[in-house]
Amino acid sequence: MTLRLYDTRAQQLRDFVPLDPENITMYVCGATVQSGPHIGHVRAALSFDLLRRWLTHRYGRVTFVRNVTDIDDKVLVNATDVEPWWALAYRMEQEFTAAYAGIGILSPTYEPRATASVPQMQELIAILIERGHAYPAPDGSGDVYFDVRSWTEYGSLTNQSVDAMEAAEDADPRGKRNPQDFALWKGAKPDEQADAVWQSPWGAGRPGWHIECSAMSKRYLGSEFDIHGGGLDLRFPHHENELAQSTAAGDGFARYWVHNGLVTVGGQKMSKSLGNFTLASDVLSEWDPQVVRYALAAAHYRSSLDLSESSWTEAEAALGRIRTFVERAERMLPKTFGWGERTSLPEAFATAMDDDLGIPQALGVLHDTVRAGNAALDAGDADGAGTARSEVLAMLDVLGFERVGVASTGDAQASALDALVQTMITQRAQARADKDWAAADRIRDAIAAAGITLEDTPAGTHWSIDG
Repeated sequence: MTLRLYDTRAQQLRDFVPLDPENITMYVCGATVQSGPHIGHVRAALSFDLLRRWLTHRYGRVTFVRNVTDIDDKVLVNATDVEPWWALAYRMEQEFTAAYAGIGILSPTYEPRATASVPQMQELIAILIERGHAYPAPDGSGDVYFDVRSWTEYGSLTNQSVDAMEAAEDADPRGKRNPQDFALWKGAKPDEQADAVWQSPWGAGRPGWHIECSAMSKRYLGSEFDIHGGGLDLRFPHHENELAQSTAAGDGFARYWVHNGLVTVGGQKMSKSLGNFTLASDVLSEWDPQVVRYALAAAHYRSSLDLSESSWTEAEAALGRIRTFVERAERMLPKTFGWGERTSLPEAFATAMDDDLGIPQALGVLHDTVRAGNAALDAGDADGAGTARSEVLAMLDVLGFERVGVASTGDAQASALDALVQTMITQRAQARADKDWAAADRIRDAIAAAGITLEDTPAGTHWSIDG
């Protein structure tokens, strides 16, 4: 089956035909590092990690670029005398990196910072001025604006007309020809940090937000690349402006536009500005990172995800069922079984992934395989159970659950729990040996009341938490 992706610009599913099948090129808008990541940021990054992993499985090589916006109004506002803007940006960047790594998101091939590509931004601005699509403000402010009415395709990403758009609020409007014109370069202001300034042909200042992604994607991927990704909230104005300035400069830019849905709280977008956010660090301190990954991946990437406490508990239970099967298969199957043999992914799983990255359907296949594997184990069908285990591990690998066989949080607590349960198992075994059936039953009932299942096998008694 051909991989199909929903192209936001075309507003339909499209067959994915890469520029170079041997090297898929992908640019994703990363964080503006004015403060630490909330769980919505992590969900966005995970959406494209899953897409990248599937593209890697299908094609072999993916060049994945995710930028860091380390110079921006918000970064400057949050800086203090004790922590300058560049120090704040670096510290927050590290927090994003830690959160991403915590749930197994792969590092980008390249992760450029905006401040490292200012010359490339200035080159692009100069081209736009030369082509008549940008102009320096006539008020001597040093601002440079993109002239939206000079580019007839402006609005094509979000299917809007210029007249229906609100005014751009990224710079003082006094030097604009049109209220919707947006800033490519922002002249230095007396009340801003003196070290947040670069020299340019239009005066000292710093880049606008939108120009950075056009310049960095071209620098690292070329004038045309396969996929541009980002959150649905970036479609306008950020991505609309990127598309306009890059194509107006003569670049092919992105061939497919892919946007992930937002995390919501009570139906409202999770946002730092609204104050309804949950910090990623708080979630990761409370839950197994693999559980967090599962919960954030379980909804389709384009859908909104409304998180609650049950989101984590349901993910924990689902992941627990998978872990229990894998551990059970490794205990019960003969040691001579061919564990090293690679198994192809189930066809239904691949079909789901090829259909616009259908993770919910793919997880359905995964759980169906777990159920089939457990049934095979119950029936003593070693071949069937072994095949199911291999398929489960292959699916988990594609989805990024590399450590699913081992609970990754609370190692000390897990060891303590294991010691307690093993002690009770030993006491139960002794009671049975002494033919004290009442005591043996009391111990088993106490274990069951705690949500723990015992499995008596010829190799001994094993326990697992009910899921």
